[in-house]
Amino acid sequence: MAETGQQVKARRVFYIPGYDPIHPRRYRELYRKEGASQAAISGYDLTLRPKQAKGTYGWHVDGRFDGQDTQADIDVLVWSDIVRDSMSNSIPATYGQLVRTAWAYIGSGALWRLMRLRKGPVIAALYPIGMLLLQLVVAVLIGWLLYSLVIYFAAEFGVLARLIGGIAALALMVFVLRWFKAKDGKLFAYYLMHDYSYSAKWKGANPPELEARMTEFRAMIADALKSDVDEVLVVGHSSGAHLSVSILADLIRAGDVPENGPALAFLSLGQVVPMVSFLPNADRLRADLHFLAKQDGLTWVDVTAPGDGCAFALCDPVSVSGVAPADKRWPLVFSAQFTKSLKPETWKALRWRFFRLHFQYLCAFDQPLDYDYFQITAGPVTLGNRYADRPPSASRIDYAVSKYASMSA
Repeated sequence: MAETGQQVKARRVFYIPGYDPIHPRRYRELYRKEGASQAAISGYDLTLRPKQAKGTYGWHVDGRFDGQDTQADIDVLVWSDIVRDSMSNSIPATYGQLVRTAWAYIGSGALWRLMRLRKGPVIAALYPIGMLLLQLVVAVLIGWLLYSLVIYFAAEFGVLARLIGGIAALALMVFVLRWFKAKDGKLFAYYLMHDYSYSAKWKGANPPELEARMTEFRAMIADALKSDVDEVLVVGHSSGAHLSVSILADLIRAGDVPENGPALAFLSLGQVVPMVSFLPNADRLRADLHFLAKQDGLTWVDVTAPGDGCAFALCDPVSVSGVAPADKRWPLVFSAQFTKSLKPETWKALRWRFFRLHFQYLCAFDQPLDYDYFQITAGPVTLGNRYADRPPSASRIDYAVSKYASMSA
């Protein structure tokens, strides 16, 4: 990494979460806890307090790195209300989403293309379909068993027995399905189904309410670029990565990046861009990927890890989407190397906790290599300078895979 003294004394950070219905205080507490752990491991100081800048929910960070003092205001750009609204569906409606989502990916051929990238996120996409179908089968079998028992013990009542048995069986099926839904905090079938169906419903296009929120986010970032800070850093996590791509593309097209303003940087973490960009109507996202990949006034670093089964690890989101320009500059794609930067005992404890691993990018590492979320967001070096000499991972996938490569004007 190329670090040449202190380039950042003040920074604005905009964190764009993925498809998450949880209140953003979760991210503050995660930053506080994990930042303290990483500071103790790496030998620097982080202090959190209420943020000074106006804007959405966030916090202020005072840092001290090798005698260099820094300040950072971190905003969480909230769209959890949109997520919650999209999840407020009945059980029958969720099964309807299952059918539409499966058809969107299978019928378009996107699923077969995605399988050529990484198996992990494809399995994660198939999991809610399989789990919801399994729940339905279990409910039907239990209902059929009750119906059979009623018919067996009340055969002399004829039609009345069948009517009572049918009503009782249907009621029990409903009860079983509701029980499964109540346990979704551990099973995640409904949550993931809503997640994938949100993009599949529009076949890769953004729904109007999300476009409106993205316009608001762009305005906040544009205001920060006019302020007296040294770097404006946008962090897009999970599905927040593809929202960030479009927001930043719109920002640059609109001329909202001052020539002599703060350094503009974009850090995408655990991205799932192909899940959207491979769909037929994702013309806007593909055009934004193409545009952003060739910008000189931006640093874009994409960090994933093969240990994260929910991300398209080391898949260059521009190239695999089939829209890499001839003069492509970004993103720089490399691995967070979970298996090397975590102690064996830590890796063993986390290995099968898939959702926890998907958030590891925002957490402390036992023996960090060249990725440290807290130095990136609160340290004295810009993202561009930190990784100026960092080569991309040799094992990345950087060739076109998507069937669709059309781009909106």
